[in-house]
Amino acid sequence: MYLVDTNIWLETLLRQINSVEVEAFLNTVPSSELVMSDFTLHSLGVILTKLNKKEVFTDFVEDVFENGEVTLVSLKPIDLKLLVQNMELKALDFDDSYQYTCAKKYGLEIVTFDRDFKGMDIPTHRPSKITKRFKIK
Repeated sequence: MYLVDTNIWLETLLRQINSVEVEAFLNTVPSSELVMSDFTLHSLGVILTKLNKKEVFTDFVEDVFENGEVTLVSLKPIDLKLLVQNMELKALDFDDSYQYTCAKKYGLEIVTFDRDFKGMDIPTHRPSKITKRFKIK
């Protein structure tokens, strides 16, 4: 299963430069294979509402959770000590460490455009790599 990083969702929601790649990924990979951290969900809420795109946010939540099968994961307060340790050991900022810690805890691969995950001990991929993997099956 794939933990989809915040930047992936933002690409398509804000129609950014890599939105075509993200849309191909989202249209190819079953939503039941996708995971989102609660940190990502809340970050998207903050970003989209600040951009006065409240309806985009509510439509998104309906699409991925009510109509789709994306799984929402979170870290418990006891996990936050590990998150801080990962920040120091892996030289990650808080949000990247949150994603990394979720991926480790739940045994997930990360789908991201973020280069900060390169060389980590968990698989990370661009969306196009996963899209190709599913098309080959």
